[in-house]
Amino acid sequence: MAERKVAFITGASRGIGRACALELAKRGFDVVVTARTVTGQERYEYSSSIKKKATKPLPGSLEETAREARALGVDALVAKLDLSVRADWASAVQAAVDRFGRIDVLVNNGRYIGPGHMDTFEDTPLELIEQMFLCNVFAAMHLIKLCVPIMRRRGGGIVINVTSSAGDRETPQPIGQGGWGLGYSITKAAFNRMVPGLAKELRADNIAVIGLMPGFVGTERMAIELGDYGFDASKALPVENPGRVCAMLATASDPMVFSGRDLHGPTFYADHAGVQF
Repeated sequence: MAERKVAFITGASRGIGRACALELAKRGFDVVVTARTVTGQERYEYSSSIKKKATKPLPGSLEETAREARALGVDALVAKLDLSVRADWASAVQAAVDRFGRIDVLVNNGRYIGPGHMDTFEDTPLELIEQMFLCNVFAAMHLIKLCVPIMRRRGGGIVINVTSSAGDRETPQPIGQGGWGLGYSITKAAFNRMVPGLAKELRADNIAVIGLMPGFVGTERMAIELGDYGFDASKALPVENPGRVCAMLATASDPMVFSGRDLHGPTFYADHAGVQF
């Protein structure tokens, strides 16, 4: 029996990350699901504004995602990874290697969740923007740096960054009324920019670096918390859409064709649904 490939997904307790993990599991990947919410009982601050608090546990946990993945016939490892905790980065990757001996696909989906997203620059403490850079940029860079040698030893791999149009263009809507704060925009710009630069460097190692721009996707948190800020989850795409695109890219016969590109998920899915990769 052939050894299954392994996918390492951040932010996999709910939303797009959970969908990516389950769609990859459907394609036969063992999965390493990581996030800060392990049991679902943890209380973290997830309010998008410094003006209010929100700590009631959101739906979803790593344990639930792992159970769902195992029900699909693959193995699933739960590894706590709080992007704001530097010690978690290497320990989660090491846990994956200890369990499976390989990482074939890294999905950088997780990001900073908390105050500052819906606050003006003047109202946002710079320490929060530093936290956004730590979670949205530096954590992903460290994970890539940790995974590249593992992928190289096996002859290649795939890095998928779940990007955002916020890093490329500014919305005309006011902040908190369909618009977002500066910290989110500038950190996503840096995160998006990783794709072409790293793709150029890692092509010789047969490691594809691909951007997946999911579009407007309705997550559990959006439905619960972001309605007050002008984001209507009922009008958004389901999380399964970017999840399926992620799985399509991870199983492409030649993922290097997509390396260095930032793919618009809804368009890609519409153009390639039913195509055997």
